[in-house]
Amino acid sequence: MSGIIGKKVGMTSLFDAEGRNIPCTVIEAGPCVVTHVRTEEKDGYAAVQLAFDEKKEKSTSAPLKGHFAKAKTTPKRKSVEFKTFPDEKSLGDLVTVEIFAEGDFIDVVGTSKGKGFQGVVKRHGFGGVGGQTHGQHNRGRAPGSLGASSWPSRVFKGQRMAGRTGGDRVKVQNLQVLKIYTEQNLLVVSGSIPGAKGSYVIVDK
Repeated sequence: MSGIIGKKVGMTSLFDAEGRNIPCTVIEAGPCVVTHVRTEEKDGYAAVQLAFDEKKEKSTSAPLKGHFAKAKTTPKRKSVEFKTFPDEKSLGDLVTVEIFAEGDFIDVVGTSKGKGFQGVVKRHGFGGVGGQTHGQHNRGRAPGSLGASSWPSRVFKGQRMAGRTGGDRVKVQNLQVLKIYTEQNLLVVSGSIPGAKGSYVIVDK
């Protein structure tokens, strides 16, 4: 599947032909440089590695400097492999938002916002124990019972409890490309995508 690496800019909204206000997300997509081409003969699978976003030379390790030098490009922050492209790519080629067209449906992969350690109400949508009457004290957001007593005398694995929330890899499918600004390398897609502003996303075509 072909695609491009991008960065979440933020959200806005557009009006369609029928006057409906559609929430949408702006993605700075590319330009990405082809930094590696994998083949069946040499690597056992075919793929194209793209790299995006400038990185300081002093912050780049020597092996990575050599890797990017082969493609005759400057060091990059983010590298991702894509399995197929409609046309053959070679080292140093540029991939831009022009691989998309308005009306296309795409999938976007990102890392969701980290929420830290959260309780069961925020993490799993529990309703809490109930009202604050009949002698209950500070139990409104408590998880309640975790299991039986004499059997199994333990808490089953997978029990929904408090813990770290967010920071997961999330894919949102079938978002429509509403606008493309080729000069600014911007994609405007319908709906929301995971991640904070400025976070990297992978756009699959």
